[in-house]
Amino acid sequence: MQQIRSQVTEREGLYELEAGSDVLDSPRYNHDIAPTKVHERTWNKWHISALWIGMSVCVPTYTLGGVLTAYFGLTVGEALLAILLANVIVLIPLTLNAFAGTKYGIPFPVLLRSSFGVIGSNVPCLIRALVACGWFGIQTMFGGLAIHLFLGSVFEGWKSLGGTGEVIGFMLFWALNLWVVLRGAESIKWLETLSAPLLVLVGLGLLVWAMPNVSLTELLAIPAKRPEGASVWGYFFAGLTAMVGFWATLSLNIPDFSRYAKSQKDQILGQIFGLPLTMFLFASLGVVMTAASAKLVGVTVSDPVSLIGHIQSPVWVAVAMALIIIATLSTNTAANIVSPTNDFQNLAPTVINRTKAVMLTGLVGLALMGHELLKKLGLIVSDVSLETVYSNWLLGYSSLLGPIAGIMVVDYFIIKKQQLDLAGLYRDDVYPAWNWNGFIAFGVPVVLTLLSLGSDVFSWFYSYGWFTGSALGGLIYYGLCAMRTSPSVAKSAV
Repeated sequence: MQQIRSQVTEREGLYELEAGSDVLDSPRYNHDIAPTKVHERTWNKWHISALWIGMSVCVPTYTLGGVLTAYFGLTVGEALLAILLANVIVLIPLTLNAFAGTKYGIPFPVLLRSSFGVIGSNVPCLIRALVACGWFGIQTMFGGLAIHLFLGSVFEGWKSLGGTGEVIGFMLFWALNLWVVLRGAESIKWLETLSAPLLVLVGLGLLVWAMPNVSLTELLAIPAKRPEGASVWGYFFAGLTAMVGFWATLSLNIPDFSRYAKSQKDQILGQIFGLPLTMFLFASLGVVMTAASAKLVGVTVSDPVSLIGHIQSPVWVAVAMALIIIATLSTNTAANIVSPTNDFQNLAPTVINRTKAVMLTGLVGLALMGHELLKKLGLIVSDVSLETVYSNWLLGYSSLLGPIAGIMVVDYFIIKKQQLDLAGLYRDDVYPAWNWNGFIAFGVPVVLTLLSLGSDVFSWFYSYGWFTGSALGGLIYYGLCAMRTSPSVAKSAV
């Protein structure tokens, strides 16, 4: 029987794959991680802006200012500047890594096959997936608390459940997240487009509520929690690195979304419009609300869910919690489920389809939050807080993900010159199974980062991990590819 070869066509800079038997029969292919058709790329700049607004307006963003002042020794003004600057910086890898997704319609794990190999791509994919599952669990904890407080405002008896009610809320929110993603990309687009204006209104409402109870002049004058006379720059750049780390994950797997963009212009403008200003404004709102909380509810509260839970009016609590549930849902589904779903499929596309991958993501996220859930049920006692967990993660995992971002950009723009063999990414005979150039370029910065943890002299390498990692990873990858031409380079052409 004659094999029908795949065909690649191009329309206005967008490439489309008509899969033949060489791809359809490949163990590296399934329908869910296949390139999107041109007619399926329906997201314009406003949809992408809404995506970023929906992902940015969340509880962790609200608490970022507090994290930077409490853990990184910055003043409020320095913290907000670090947040704004970090999100301008992270636009660079976001827009660059989005290019291939828009041009070829491919998700993140398939793009990684070019720089790490068809099988080797699973290693960085699983690193990214584990982080996403952890964040999925953390966001689900906040969403579950919102459901618990919502039900408590509607049903008086629910409040008596305490931690058990929070665990029930967690499981309800957990199931709701999985349901949205199982319905597909159009469902996510609809949710983000609906939630974006609602979330802006929530932010404005909270600001109106808080402003009479806080002095911005006094807030900006609060001294930094760092040794007297210490230089601001070391603390500022450590905080800046952590803030870049906040979206370090999305800067890798942005092709999971840009594969649905109508054009490169739409993905670029959508990200510019949607990300930096939203992050800055909502983090600023968190700083203002935390400062005003003592006068508003009689105690300092650093997260909006708990703050609104202190309001005496059950009606306003119910309305506010419903909106926070939507906000957290829009963040969690897009930022923390889509990527691991594609990453897990990449392991064995013919065995793991989207439904199985979504459920696997949910189970891993549930397992990672097992300790916190047992604490809520009173079965274990622990002093570790969620805020401590994710503030430590921000710096730590950005050090791991930085080299991957640098390698991806150098591979696509410099080594491959934006030309990929689209059908070859789904077969075993074009790109190598393991691209050792990618692994060496990834491994060297990671080893140096680990070694710097025990060295006072080189501690800066860890503190600025995303910057040092991405720059060094990209340079090493370029050098290795320049010294010996990779088999994938020689064969990659559309």
